[in-house]
Amino acid sequence: MSALLGARDIRELAAALDLRPTKRRGQNFVIDPNTVERIVRLADLPAGAPVLEIGPGLGSLTLALLEAGHDVIAIEIDEVLARQLPLTVADRLPERAHALTVVTADALTVTELPGPAEALVANLPYNVSVPVLLHFLELFPAISRMLVMVQKEVADRLAAPPGSRVYGTPSVKARWYGQVDLVGTIGRTVFWPEPNIDSGLVRVVRGAPPACAVDREQVFAVVDAAFGQRRKSLRGGLGQFAGSPDRAESALRAAGIDPTARGETLDVAAFARLAEALGSDE
Repeated sequence: MSALLGARDIRELAAALDLRPTKRRGQNFVIDPNTVERIVRLADLPAGAPVLEIGPGLGSLTLALLEAGHDVIAIEIDEVLARQLPLTVADRLPERAHALTVVTADALTVTELPGPAEALVANLPYNVSVPVLLHFLELFPAISRMLVMVQKEVADRLAAPPGSRVYGTPSVKARWYGQVDLVGTIGRTVFWPEPNIDSGLVRVVRGAPPACAVDREQVFAVVDAAFGQRRKSLRGGLGQFAGSPDRAESALRAAGIDPTARGETLDVAAFARLAEALGSDE
């Protein structure tokens, strides 16, 4: 018998727990073993690398990670699911039960982990996927790579290049931390309950941020301001943020950026130069 969970297993577990998946917590459970095996494969993890998983739910992906030889720290906000996960692993993969640590917490409030994690692999709850991704990129530099499943439109935004119609704040901020790529698409039929949208797999490989004399918070503030008035030129859109359109134009020119350009045309290095120019003009 396979240790991985199929559709019948998921429904039986949910029934035993009297579990009714909620949209509020983004609970859509993967019911296809081939999908979780594909996620682990695309994560391209070093052998034996300890992994952080967020929102393990009923354990579909957790079991696949453990079976592949990875120790797993799983962060689960639902107390019922957090209590059940070790029992499911002990039942289906007893020889790897020692390799699982469960933390009952809201992922957005986690500031330390009970053990090492070199990678993050997760089916992220749709409603908080971008904030969670950026939170862990910021606070846990030892996590050198991530493979996350998010709703397809979010995946497209995260991986979009400058100039793309969907390039925006998440695209720039994720690229501050490294290379971001869309590496796969997941259909809605592999979930229970079935969502009304497809999902995308996004891989982040950490790299050095752009060389910059100002800190990340200052760069991100400029990114937020630039996309806050997306349809305006940067000169106009950053006028209030910079103190005046003339000061915004001066900083843009100092950074080598056309003042009539829009934020969606700038890569993360250009935003870093612009933040630096704005900071030096204070």
